[in-house]
Amino acid sequence: MILLSACLAGVDCRYDGGSRLEQELIDLVKQGKAILVCPEQLGGMTTPRPPCEIIGGDGEAVLKGQAKVSNCHGEDRTACFVKGAEETVKIAKLYGAKAAILKAKSPSCGSGHIYDGTFSQKLQDGDGVTTALLKKNGFVVLDESNFREYIEKM
Repeated sequence: MILLSACLAGVDCRYDGGSRLEQELIDLVKQGKAILVCPEQLGGMTTPRPPCEIIGGDGEAVLKGQAKVSNCHGEDRTACFVKGAEETVKIAKLYGAKAAILKAKSPSCGSGHIYDGTFSQKLQDGDGVTTALLKKNGFVVLDESNFREYIEKM
């Protein structure tokens, strides 16, 4: 079993109310190999919602209390992101998932690169909050650009 960002399966749950459909990933859902999650909705955020970025670090720093997640209006949304990450890990454990395919660059789901907190589309190295917590708990985290080799082995 694998966790999958719901937006990658066509669910309109992104901050802008849209999705980023990846047809190959829908096949995993249809085959019963993937469970859909949206950490931001699990954390209590609405859709659509103002875009958020991590300020002062990455997801690991957020989990340590050294950085925060704010929206473009300067409102602190850290608690929602942490709660969403915690709920996502609960779901992963409940279903016996070993890995997750999550949305690249997201302050929740980004893996390896996330937006830098300036709301200027610039990237920095690091993981989103959910990805950081999943990795801390031993899960493999991929995104829509690098999942193919992993699922071929499933």
